[in-house]
Amino acid sequence: MPIPRNLSALILAAAFLLGGCASRSPVPTFYDFGPAAPLAAATAAPAVPVLVIADANGPSWLDSQRMYYRLLYADAQQSRPYAYNRWNTPPLQLLSQRLKTRVAQSGVKVLSTTDAAAGMPLLRIDVDDFSQNFDTQTHSSGHVSLRASLFRGHRLIDQKTFSRSGPAGSADAQGGAQALAAASDAIAADLLTWLGTLNIAKE
Repeated sequence: MPIPRNLSALILAAAFLLGGCASRSPVPTFYDFGPAAPLAAATAAPAVPVLVIADANGPSWLDSQRMYYRLLYADAQQSRPYAYNRWNTPPLQLLSQRLKTRVAQSGVKVLSTTDAAAGMPLLRIDVDDFSQNFDTQTHSSGHVSLRASLFRGHRLIDQKTFSRSGPAGSADAQGGAQALAAASDAIAADLLTWLGTLNIAKE
């Protein structure tokens, strides 16, 4: 017995709606560091008018938009990605831009490696860790660790390792993003203080 045309249309519409509901997945939420607040008045400024800052280097997992966390209380060796939370830019780029912004806020003209002239001081950043670490199921912190190397030409002027952690306001990706942004800003302040002690212009 043939199916009436209007009933066939209803069946097809219902099948389309059910299929759409079944295949629909949660929309990812994207995070970044947010606007850079003004520098504290007491922050030391590098004693150099121009500084070349290379984009940060780091492990390949920091060159993607995935957000990672570690359950220190369960398996500290395993780095796990959030399912539906992402950075809007890979962490290496986020951190590079924030450090450049902070140095520029201190009054230094910041150049990229492609714009640099010979003999200008060059700052290189190597990131070792950038992750949200859970001590318990309800408490986590953002941890950032990096190594900064300052060169003039091919000569190393100085090198220093920086590490900062900050508590997350919530045990989720949003809390992790806020904690990592705060830890990155704290490292930027430490970096400026270090640069301010080097008398780069006199090297």
